[in-house]
Amino acid sequence: MKKIFILGASALQIPMIRLAKEKGLYVYVLDYDAHAVGIPLADEFLCISTIDTVAVMEAAKKYKPDYVMTSTSDMPVRTVSWVCEQLGLKSDIAYEDALCATDKNRMRRRMKERGVPIPKFYAAYSVEDFIGKSRIFKDRFVAKPADNAASRGVVLADTRNNTSVKYLREIYAYVHSFSRSGVVMVEEYMDGPEVSVETFTVDGEPHIITITDKMVTDLPYFVETGHTQMSRLPEIEQADIRRVAIDAVRAINMQNGPCHVEIKATSKGAKLVEIAARMGGDYITSMLVPLSTGVDMTGLCLSSVIGEPVDLTPEYAHGSAVRFIYMPDTAADGKGSAVIKTVEGIEEASSMPGIKEVKMYKGVGDEAGPLKSSNDRLGHVIAEGADADEAAARADAALSAVKLTYG
Repeated sequence: MKKIFILGASALQIPMIRLAKEKGLYVYVLDYDAHAVGIPLADEFLCISTIDTVAVMEAAKKYKPDYVMTSTSDMPVRTVSWVCEQLGLKSDIAYEDALCATDKNRMRRRMKERGVPIPKFYAAYSVEDFIGKSRIFKDRFVAKPADNAASRGVVLADTRNNTSVKYLREIYAYVHSFSRSGVVMVEEYMDGPEVSVETFTVDGEPHIITITDKMVTDLPYFVETGHTQMSRLPEIEQADIRRVAIDAVRAINMQNGPCHVEIKATSKGAKLVEIAARMGGDYITSMLVPLSTGVDMTGLCLSSVIGEPVDLTPEYAHGSAVRFIYMPDTAADGKGSAVIKTVEGIEEASSMPGIKEVKMYKGVGDEAGPLKSSNDRLGHVIAEGADADEAAARADAALSAVKLTYG
């Protein structure tokens, strides 16, 4: 029996774990969380951090997996590529290129070298460096950790009305606390709607599966609150987005497998926000893509890893949407967090037309906080429809039916 290491055992990894089992593979899941929800679905669990390359390597030497992969997490992409290179296993992307796909400083430099449209950017290595580089931007700029994900630590700094050193130091301290390397990116704020592009590369040739419209929180944070397929942007903008996405995938030298490409359709044309050498999270690739196109990206990824042929042909063009449940800022009442007192409307929302899933991550008695990263979301609803408009309307209706109170 062939053996596989799947790095990560959270809810987003469950579809891959299940599929690997269905294909007859002996599945090891690796995660630092001994209570991760995907653990019971695997054959064996190894309590190892997915970003601890040395520990994963030692485990691979011991258990000798035929394949090593991850599905929707950023940093494990580095681990997978490094371990595969060291052991001579098939890898979708070289380690040096994986670093470019997981470190925003390297990513920005690579894209600039390859001519991919990106925002103006600087890397800051200290608070003084940050303050100096922030002064280059006259009104607003985005500050983000160079090496984190899920919108953690990403914030808009608005210096139109506050140019004090104290304000800039506070911004730096917040962002720096999320940076593993200590590097903080200082970037041009880009206007316009944001989308994600799901791609799949076969033998070095990238193919676009679909474009997803993205919803985010009000500024100063950039947390995703929903996604809708297919994109409803004008075709001329979508064509520009597709061009930038393909160029970005080629810039990181992806050889096989998925990429999740985030792009802003700015007034000056499409510009790259970020690229990840993995499937899109937030149920975009595991649920929305199959609902809207019939393309099973989870299946494509696993087939590619184990050497099976892949078929990227869409079966149809429908609509799908996810909306996330989160606590409004007003519920915290100035205290920074609140406890969930009641959750109502789950059954009503689940029974609405086109609703595929209603799920809560937290329940009564759990603490909730303002939406500053994806980890602060409390649940989600997923809907399908004949087109994007119908799917979005159904998801919004179901979201409105779910009522939470806080205390």
